[in-house]
Amino acid sequence: MNKADTPMTYEEHLDEVTTLITEKYDVSDQAAIKMVMRAQADDFFSGHDDEPSICTLDRAHLDAKAVFKKYK
Repeated sequence: MNKADTPMTYEEHLDEVTTLITEKYDVSDQAAIKMVMRAQADDFFSGHDDEPSICTLDRAHLDAKAVFKKYK
């Protein structure tokens, strides 16, 4: 299993998604945090909490793209 496939905790996953949004889309930490919090409030991450094995770096990249696209 490579690093991209290694599961992280739910909280680590949210942190990674936030970090990726700031890095990929050149937005402030505060703006990225707000996007992730809005997504979380809309239950975007509910499956991640139920199935922690999907909290991987690969998934974080996909989630960052989806969250930015929907909540920018």
